[in-house]
Amino acid sequence: MASSQNYYEVLGVSKTATDAEIKSAFRKLAKKYHPDINKEPGAEQKFKEIGEAYAVLSDPDKRKKYDQFGHEAYTQGAAQGGFGGGFGGFSADDIDLSSIFDDLFGGSIFGNSSRRTSGRTRPTKGRDSLVKVDLTFEEAVFGCKKTINIDLDTECESCSGKGGTGETTCSTCGGRGRVVTQQRTMFGVFQSESTCPDCNGKGKTYKNVCKDCGGSGHVVKNKEIEITVPEGVDNGHQLRISGKGAAGFNGGPNGDIYIEFRVKDHPLFERKDNDIYLDVPLTITEAVLGCKKEVPTLSGTVVLTIDSGSQPGDQLRLRGKGVKDPVRNKKGDMYVVLDVVIPTKLDRKQKDLFKELSKTDLEVGSAFKNYKKYL
Repeated sequence: MASSQNYYEVLGVSKTATDAEIKSAFRKLAKKYHPDINKEPGAEQKFKEIGEAYAVLSDPDKRKKYDQFGHEAYTQGAAQGGFGGGFGGFSADDIDLSSIFDDLFGGSIFGNSSRRTSGRTRPTKGRDSLVKVDLTFEEAVFGCKKTINIDLDTECESCSGKGGTGETTCSTCGGRGRVVTQQRTMFGVFQSESTCPDCNGKGKTYKNVCKDCGGSGHVVKNKEIEITVPEGVDNGHQLRISGKGAAGFNGGPNGDIYIEFRVKDHPLFERKDNDIYLDVPLTITEAVLGCKKEVPTLSGTVVLTIDSGSQPGDQLRLRGKGVKDPVRNKKGDMYVVLDVVIPTKLDRKQKDLFKELSKTDLEVGSAFKNYKKYL
């Protein structure tokens, strides 16, 4: 279960910390609280929180979601096939701390490998995939069906994912799938594990290697998957399709597919979060005298009453005429922005009318009155 603490506070860095600063902070704290060297109560839990925080903040996509949605983006079961609870679908329970230490330190710290359970001999979840899907403005607002094409690792049908026949235990790694080496560094003696080169991490070799998959147990296939785009998605929103990604290893679950949406602009409407903005042009006389105006909305045309004396930039609010929120199931509003158009060409009659109008004592705003005081 995800830690309730702020991930930046766990690592002791600011929200603007660079990748290098985050990695440096993690190194120091991980060495301090590693259970092999810190036997104080709570050290192991602290160590896991540090690993959880680093797993999120070191990944650009996860960090972006965390900054936007906080811990809701990473609660267990979030976004199962949709947008509920955030847009991440990440669970802290999936964190493999040992793989993080492989990346940063080259193996487990100070030679203790008893805690290590990583490796492909255990059930391992398949890789996640990211697909970017283009949507029109209307498709994003109202939702739609889309078919995506994606190349995925799938279990080889010829060998049922085994990789071959005549299975024997790998003599190089003794069936562990990993080989161990030791290295002395400035941090001490590191015991490093890596994938066995002879069995490719399976812990098994075969007398007869499968020709279709080359012994890997997996082949790449192109698949068509139909997805349902919820109402109200926007640029950068992600949809998680659980269990439809690459096949897992050793009986592990399939990975997930993340759909990231790219929404095209609309020629009239401008979207800001779940609100819609529309510029409506008015003539000078319409703004001065007031009028009735037909205005397009997402759900059809409405007739608005424009008050006399309306000013350029005035906004009229239409409640509930915006975009449906994909999480809270609530619609935003629409704002009609008045754009008073000044004519650039006038005929003789129009010019005469404006000249006559200029001779009258028109009411002006306080800004003009204050301006005249200093003339």
